[in-house]
Amino acid sequence: MKSRRHAAIRSLISSGEIYSQHELGQLLTHEGIEATQATLSRDLSELGVLKGPVGYQLPGSAVAAPAPDASLARTLRRELIAISVGGTMVVLKTPQGHGNALAIELDRMRMQGVLGTIAGDDTVFLAASTPISARRIAKELRGLAQLT
Repeated sequence: MKSRRHAAIRSLISSGEIYSQHELGQLLTHEGIEATQATLSRDLSELGVLKGPVGYQLPGSAVAAPAPDASLARTLRRELIAISVGGTMVVLKTPQGHGNALAIELDRMRMQGVLGTIAGDDTVFLAASTPISARRIAKELRGLAQLT
């Protein structure tokens, strides 16, 4: 059963963008394979699967990187729940376990006025060079995420 599940996981990851264990579990269920979250976590680790801005990736896979603006916008729409500004700090809230994927994408953009990011489980702290930059960055990210 484990080898069948591993083969199905490899196939699913190779064939499309999968961003969470929940999503992977649902796809496996459609394939007739039941697996708990703990089992999926172990399987992904054993297979050496990495998670990045384009979802889960198999080791050694050559994934074409999407255009930075399009990739950031897609990631923001998928990951960003809320955004707030305090001084030179922009705080971005994500679903649990998604902070790192968003921070990676923000770092790749090298936005003007961004000094750096720190990612937690469900929060990203973005340090801006000035309070004005922080407000501008937050406004731009809200627009890309289509948050109202």
